[in-house]
Parts: sequence; C-alpha cells; structure tokens
Amino acid sequence: MNDDQLLRYSRHILLPQIGIKGQETLIQSHVLVVGAGGLGSPAVLYLAASGVGKLTICDSDKVDLTNLQRQIAHSTDRIGIPKSDSAKKTLAGINPEVNVIALNERMDERGLLQLIRNADVVVDASDNFPTRYIINRVCTLYKKPLVSGAVVRFDGQVAVFDLRHAHSPCYHCLFPADGEDQDMRCAVMGVFAPLVGVIGCVQAAETLKILLDIGQTLNSRLLLLDGLSMEWRSIRLNKDPSCKVCGTNEYYPKSGS
Repeated sequence: MNDDQLLRYSRHILLPQIGIKGQETLIQSHVLVVGAGGLGSPAVLYLAASGVGKLTICDSDKVDLTNLQRQIAHSTDRIGIPKSDSAKKTLAGINPEVNVIALNERMDERGLLQLIRNADVVVDASDNFPTRYIINRVCTLYKKPLVSGAVVRFDGQVAVFDLRHAHSPCYHCLFPADGEDQDMRCAVMGVFAPLVGVIGCVQAAETLKILLDIGQTLNSRLLLLDGLSMEWRSIRLNKDPSCKVCGTNEYYPKSGS
C-alpha cells in the first residue's frame, strides 16, 4: 500500500483482526452486488469506503423519485439515469481507487454464471424471488459465499449461505422455489427507510468478515429484525438433504456451463 492508502485505511489497520495484511486482502478482492436500491446502496457505500478493490454492481432500473426516500446512493439530480451508473458516480466521490463495474441490465442465468464465477463474494440486494433463486443456484454451483438480505414494511432479515462448506444450507433450503412465498415489493407494501440501511450495512459487514476470514459470520443463521420494537432474533438454519439445489445435481448435472 502507498502512503495515501495507509492513511485512508488507518482505522482498519489499527484493528488487529485486519491490519495491513487484511487491508491488502480487501484491496485485492472482488465483490458482486446484485441490486443498487435500498439494500445495495448502503452495502456498496461501505464496501467501497472499506477498500474492496473491485465492485461489480448490477441493476436494470433507473433512479426514480420514489427511490430517494431510502436509496442513499442516489440523488435528486440523477432521476432517470441507471441506478448502477448513479451508484458508480457516488462511489467515485467516496473512494476513487475502487474499480466499479456498472452493469445496467437484468442479469439472466447465463450472465450470472460468468459474473459469479469471477467474484469472491456475492451480495444479493435484489427484490424478487426469481432473481434470488438464480443467484443461489449459481453460487451453489461455484461454491461462492452468498450474503442475502430483504426488507419489507418494518421487518428485515439477513443471512449468509457460505457454500464453500458442505454443511452450509443454501437459500433454497430456507425458501423452496415450490413453496408459497410471494414477493412483497416496497411499491405495494411500503418500507421504513432506515431499516434498509441497517440490513444493507449488516450485509456489508458480513461480506468484509468473509473476505478477511475473521469473526463468526451469519452462515447457517437467519437474523431477523423487528424495526418497530428494535428486537433482533437469530434462527439456526439446517441444510435440507432433499434440497433440489444444494442437495442434488438437478440444475447442473455436468459442469454448469
């Protein structure tokens, strides 16, 4: 690291769990963030500020006035431009050393196969089950750590599915695709603005811990937050041996390519 980097990241370097070696690890890391909205905004802000060297941000939406109540990576003067581009501009002002790749498209399974294969950690900040299921399947294929978050109304949740470990459950174990779960979009249900910041920041923290291999992550746990009572609950998750994604080779019987 150069002198400017030593100064910029000095508060990290002071932490014995991180130090110079850990900060260098972050600088050399690549994180994929799917979604640049309520959850993705605080996540990418802290990942960039913390010095993650490469961030790929995927989002097909454009900034809308209704987003600005909670999506803090964007501003009023950017209404109408792609969210990924808006986030990139914001991050350049925070830490110009970070290489931000902005992808203004909704990624299908083929696109995610390439992106996830090249990432160290995947942050799922999307807002719909189909996208979450695709991300989970590809993370399972490549054994990539997945940091998943969701918020609706006054309720938030975050979990880590560290698929590098054989015992780890995947997202499909928790929410089977053939279950009765339905998307609860903010546009219909509403969302308490600060709550997406809390959950997005937890996603960023878990991502950094995974990259640094420090502490105990939320792997195999679901952390739930009731924003009205400000009470947290932690639920232990178990791998489903009959899971159609991580329990079999149903989706990718050969190489997955």
